[in-house]
Amino acid sequence: MGNERLRTQMRQRELTVGDLAAKVEVDPKTVERWLENDRLPHPRHRKRTAESLGCDEVSLWPQLIDDERARATSGAELVGFYPHRGAVPPDLWRRLVDEASSQVEVLVYAGLFLVDSHPDLPGKLVNRAREGLKVRLLYGDPDSETVEWRGNEEGIGENLSARIRLSLTYMKPVYGTDGIEIRQHRSVLYNSIYRFDDEMLVNAHVIGSPAPQNPVLHLRRIDGGRLFDHYVGSFDRVWDAATPLEAASAP
Repeated sequence: MGNERLRTQMRQRELTVGDLAAKVEVDPKTVERWLENDRLPHPRHRKRTAESLGCDEVSLWPQLIDDERARATSGAELVGFYPHRGAVPPDLWRRLVDEASSQVEVLVYAGLFLVDSHPDLPGKLVNRAREGLKVRLLYGDPDSETVEWRGNEEGIGENLSARIRLSLTYMKPVYGTDGIEIRQHRSVLYNSIYRFDDEMLVNAHVIGSPAPQNPVLHLRRIDGGRLFDHYVGSFDRVWDAATPLEAASAP
């Protein structure tokens, strides 16, 4: 379907395709595509077109309303940014851990710092699982090529596998608890994800830089938002491909 709004404005001002193309400084075929295919122009060209026709951009391309709303909503999901994981306030981690009541989901290679800084985490998860909390924990497979690669790439070699085994050892109290599932993955992680109900911390992974040195996004789910659910989808894809960890096979 073509852009009849743009066509009408051009007709009212007696502008041909060539006239508008000259004013906007684009090829006439580009204007034809705007008209015939309702193609959304580059922002610079939209601005010049609207000025040439004496109207606003939204009146020519009403889909911009939805685009702006989407950008505003996604921006509202980002409630905090930290240049590295150590900059995340300890009180924030504590609040997220203590207040989670419906869902906790963690995607990491080792995530050892989480249980190091919250030694009572396994007990808390067990108690809350008995009250209905659903927990999904994803750790790297310490024997996988992916973990070997990431350990070498971070410069810590076999220590990454050792850290994973240590985390799993610390988490043994949760094994076999209804509502708590643990799986091991062999995925290359672009982010570590820590989800607590409708809040989430996303720790970016950067080549040649250990996770603690990399930026962290603090997200909160809101109606109409995209970012939070985007990362939830990433978690789900890794989860679906991961292997359940049986208590008998745990370190």
